[in-house]
Amino acid sequence: MNPGLAHLLIRLYPRQWRERYGAEFEALLLDGDGGNRTLLNVVWSAACERISPTQGGNMDRDPLSFGVMTRQLSAFLPLAMSLTALAVVLGHIAFFGAVREADEGAAAHIWQFLMTGQIPVVVFFAIKWLPKAPRSALGVLALQAGAVLASIAPVAYFNL
Repeated sequence: MNPGLAHLLIRLYPRQWRERYGAEFEALLLDGDGGNRTLLNVVWSAACERISPTQGGNMDRDPLSFGVMTRQLSAFLPLAMSLTALAVVLGHIAFFGAVREADEGAAAHIWQFLMTGQIPVVVFFAIKWLPKAPRSALGVLALQAGAVLASIAPVAYFNL
């Protein structure tokens, strides 16, 4: 592999990881073939390392980090509910088309239930985690807001 590319790939990893493993990993990359598969694996591994850092040594997982916080039920449940609501809307559009019906069907009621049902969970998450870890909690809340907007987008676009 090209030394410049190997160094650039090492820079994708967090600083603590680079300090501990960077020199060895760069040597390994320089000795390898450096094909597309290796490139994709390294990029994927670096992204995973940034979300959920490796445990051990001086890199113990911070209990208030973004990656750990997204595994909390109060963080994960609203995401799952929004994505399920999105799947319900897209499934309804795929099977029946984007036609506005005179009477709301089951898909509309399920979507409404999922979207309103996550509000107390999001409020609970915000009350519990914003004082403890504001930066990570705001990241999770932004992720939850993005999932809500993704679920609302087809409903607004097709005027359902």
